Amino acid sequence: AIANLLAENGEVILFSRRKEVVDRILKEKRNVGQIMHPHVHPTDDIEELCKKCFLIFPSIPSDSFRQVMKVASPYLRPDHILIHCTKGFDIKLEEGVSLIDKKLKLKPADIRTMSQVILEETIVKRVGCLSGPNLSKEIADGQPAATVIGSHFDEVIREGQQAIRSKRFQAYGSHDMISVELGGVLKNSMAVAAGMVGGMGYGQNSMSFLISRGLSEIVRLGKALGAQPEAFLGLAGIGDLIATCTSPLSRNYTVGYRLAKGENLQQIMESSTEIAEGIRTVNICKKLSETLDIRLPIIEITYEILYNEMPIAEGLKFLMEYRKGHDIDFMG
Repeated sequence: AIANLLAENGEVILFSRRKEVVDRILKEKRNVGQIMHPHVHPTDDIEELCKKCFLIFPSIPSDSFRQVMKVASPYLRPDHILIHCTKGFDIKLEEGVSLIDKKLKLKPADIRTMSQVILEETIVKRVGCLSGPNLSKEIADGQPAATVIGSHFDEVIREGQQAIRSKRFQAYGSHDMISVELGGVLKNSMAVAAGMVGGMGYGQNSMSFLISRGLSEIVRLGKALGAQPEAFLGLAGIGDLIATCTSPLSRNYTVGYRLAKGENLQQIMESSTEIAEGIRTVNICKKLSETLDIRLPIIEITYEILYNEMPIAEGLKFLMEYRKGHDIDFMG
């Protein structure tokens, strides 16, 4: 979807780690059901990509992001601009330790956003992120949408906007990069919970309840990780949250929906062709909240459902009986 948007304004090289994907695009002119723009040229040669392009949009699952940056690093130059599109965390763990270990304690120092990974693994300094209500199927269908490019550098925002903006796609800018990144990451956990609400057959009252209280949990955790609460009221915060919590096109929503319909997590993961970052994010957020001593009821219950097989109806009952004080208690 990103490659096709960029191709409306110029020639694009689309890198894939898998040669079979490149061969399929060359032969069929399609990828993941999308017809590829004629200006998109696929390659599995990352050196070619780095030599020919100064502006790069890494769109890689979070658990593979660091490894790809390490592979690209020898070919990246100080004059490159990287604007990543990944809504996930990189976790620093000791060898032999697994993220799914229930006794594992996570501290803020143990996690990295993708911009931090780029800075750690490459010599690139001009880094940004792209985040917002950007469901790829709707973008592929040509529907109007908007996004936010977050960066500390004006030229990164400017170059990104010029490259991706079109008559159907608006791009706003923000210098609060960490908040833009965290908004895109943290909403994934709420989208899984929203899918459960939808799968249980509940209506808009229930969904609005979940989104509103979910936003408060996102802001509370985001502030603890260094974000400004105001940033979550924009496209990369509440905008993205609404889109992913109300659309069956969202991968994370689909996970929750299928769980509510009786499938287990293993079945869902084995039959999914795309990564649902929310599964991993729920686990990370739960462990962070314990270390930071922050109560996040929706994330806690979603974790219990995903990893400890709590019945969804029981989880909803807990949330309805949970006693919490003020409505807007997270902006101070």
